[in-house]
Formats: sequence, structure tokens, C-alpha cells
Amino acid sequence: MKKTIFYSVFAFLFFTQITISQVVEDPEIKKMLAEVKAENLEITVRKLVSFGTRHTLSDTKSKTKGIGAAQQWVKSEFDKFALESNGRLTSTIDYFTVKADGKRIAKDSQLGNVMATLKGTDPNDNRVLIISGHLDSRVSDVMNVKSDAPGANDDGSGVAAVIELVKVMSKRSFPATIIFVAVTGEEQGLYGARHLAEYARESNWNIVAMLNNDMIGNSLSSGTNLRDNTQIRIFSETIPFMETEDEAKMRKATSRDNDSPSRLLARYIKTVTEQYVDQLKVKLVYRNDRFLRGGDHTPFSQNGFTAVRFCEMNENFDHQHQDLRTENGIKYGDLVEFMDFDYLRKNACSNLATLANLAWSPKVPTNVGIEVKNLSNSSSFSWTAPEGKAQYGYQILMRETSSPHWEKTFFVKDTKAEIPYSKDNYFFAIQTVDALGHASLPVFPVPIR
Repeated sequence: MKKTIFYSVFAFLFFTQITISQVVEDPEIKKMLAEVKAENLEITVRKLVSFGTRHTLSDTKSKTKGIGAAQQWVKSEFDKFALESNGRLTSTIDYFTVKADGKRIAKDSQLGNVMATLKGTDPNDNRVLIISGHLDSRVSDVMNVKSDAPGANDDGSGVAAVIELVKVMSKRSFPATIIFVAVTGEEQGLYGARHLAEYARESNWNIVAMLNNDMIGNSLSSGTNLRDNTQIRIFSETIPFMETEDEAKMRKATSRDNDSPSRLLARYIKTVTEQYVDQLKVKLVYRNDRFLRGGDHTPFSQNGFTAVRFCEMNENFDHQHQDLRTENGIKYGDLVEFMDFDYLRKNACSNLATLANLAWSPKVPTNVGIEVKNLSNSSSFSWTAPEGKAQYGYQILMRETSSPHWEKTFFVKDTKAEIPYSKDNYFFAIQTVDALGHASLPVFPVPIR
């Protein structure tokens, strides 16, 4: 059921005015979601497939075949959208060299990430949001650069979602910067994502969220033959790769093993998606990725950024990393005919709703703490208002310690609050919110003695 703004005020035992929060749907976000079209996504995927193979080490000179032609076409799409952005959108192919590794890079090679940057309008807001899909494709032999590798779903689906979001979002302006990127080198070892993540770290980018989309357009599983286009998986790491010794001590002291920044982002995606996107539920998967597999969010996590992976609910392994063939009546290969474009549309909308809410939201509250100096059956919080965009108020999120997702939300106007729920029995987080319901990422409180 969709929610509308309704703040019913009541006084708790501790004389703090608190409101049960039901968040409004921003009509502009709803309008953007309506502009995402399944037919557009299909046209894009078919165009990507038309390049034959998009293997990372395939032809870079041809204008019609190989990874080079695909990169130039994606950039040309970004450039078209830039013309309608009043100068806000710029695009580039970020070329870099990868040395031969004796494994999946046979010789020194030039790779390139195709990037579109929608510059934030607030010069004092250095937040960066990144959404990615990987442009390269492969067949059974990861070193086969000649055979057709359509890569319709893996990962034409992710790249198509990125391109569609650039088209829709570049017509609007946001305080924060959004970077849309089609990376290469994923199948050879996550090279494109690693290059970008390391550059971002060296350049001190303030990346608050990285959304990796890899295989988000198939709804029928192999083996079990389950069909489900109503759920999307979000993978998120538990203990951060770059956790410091002090952070580890705090994690253990607060039992926040399930509340890493990436897990908080994953829950945020679930909340926003199920508010804005019809017929789509988010399945929170509490692991960084699947067994035996990897994705472009991982290099960002390894470089200290908050990153998650979007992946379809039911994978079809007959249509991943397969030579094009038919055996025993089974057609193998990552072909357009096996995709579900309305499912892809919904998953693209999940990304859009997340990015738009974050890019329009106030910054996160700082110095977020929960008082633990006294024994009590209540919970008291305090925090500092963030700089920048004015906030309407704050939301206190609450769930039982055994629950995977937030169960209650309380709205407050002040920077401190007390609620009649025991700090021993629940987990909490605080987020900033504006009058249209755009909420920052939640911040897990640290104990105040």
C-alpha cells in the first residue's frame, strides 16, 4: 500500500514530541519512473548485442564490431542526452592500461570506462553517487575474443539501465553529483571497476553510494524453472573490507555486525523501492556476492566505499558465459529472446528511485549517539544537524535485533529524542529528511557514556 505524508502527533512519557512517520512520494520521482520504458531498454540491449562480441580484448578499431565500437556508441548516447542537460551532463571514455597478468590479460591492453557525469548544482555538496553496469561480454572460454558473445543480460541489462537513467535524470538537476558508468574488464577480473575505485580513493571522492547492476533482466531460473519478476536481490558486505581496529572494537561493542554501511544502503534501497516501484520487492542477501562469482561493487568496497550489487532473483546458467549452441534440445547463450524487459524496467526504476532520493536528500546527521550511561527501559539519542541543504527533520529507524529490516519509523524535529523502547532490545539508526520525504542514508548510533 502506498503511503502519504501523515504525521499524527502524540506525547510520549518523556515529554518529547514524536511522530509516527509515513513518507510522501515525491511526484517528480514518480514522473521520472514513468519515463523509464521497457521498449527503450530492449532497443538498447539489441544494439549492444549487434556488436557481435564486446569482449574486453576484442576489436577496438572497427566502427561496427567489438568493444571499441560499443564504447563509442555508448558515449554517443551520453552525448545526445548532454545536449538536453543545459551543460550539466558531460561524458568521456576513461582509458587506462592494464599490464599482462598471465591469466586473463594476455598482453598489455588499453581498456576504457564510458562515463557520464551529472554535476551537482550545489558547490558546497561534494557527495558522489555512482551507478554502473559492465559493457564487456564473454562466452564459455573467457579468452575467446572472436566468437559472438551477445551479453544481452550479462551485462547488457545493467548497461541498458544505466543509459536509460542518464536519459531520464539528465533532464533534472540535483545538489549531489551522479556518475553513470559502463565499465570494461569485468569478465577479465573487475579491472574497470578497480581502476575507477582506486582513482576515486586517490582523488578523495566522497562516494556515499555505489550501485552495481549485473544481470538484472532475466526472470526464469535454470534447473528449477522458477519464474519471478517481482523480486530483485541486493548483495551487501558484512564487515567492511577496510575496517579499522577502532571500528572493529565499536562494531563488537554495539553488535552491529549486520549494520555495515553497505547493509544500511541495502535497507535504504528496499525501503525506497517498495515505496515507489509497483510489483517489486527487494530481497536482502547478507553476503558480498554469490559463490564462485564476483562483481564491480567489490573493488569499491575494498577501497572503503559503500557499495552493493543488484542481481536478478533467479539466474539462468544456460544463458551465462555460454557458447551459442543447442544441445539436447536446450538452447544455450546469452540472447535477447531470454530476457524479461518489464522486469528490467522495474529494476531500473529501483535504481532511479534510490539515486534520486539520495541526490535530493539532505546530508547525514553527524555525531549520532545513543545514551548508555543509565539503566532504563527507554532509548535516548542525540546528534548534530548536517551542513548544507536545510532539513525538515529526522527519522529514527527501529527494528528488533533479529529483524533484517526496519520495522518502525519515528519523526522528530529536534536533534535529540527519547522513545519508550529499550536500547537493549532494538537496533536504531538516524537519518535526515526534507519536506518531500527525501531521506539521507541512516547512521548507526554509537554509545554515549
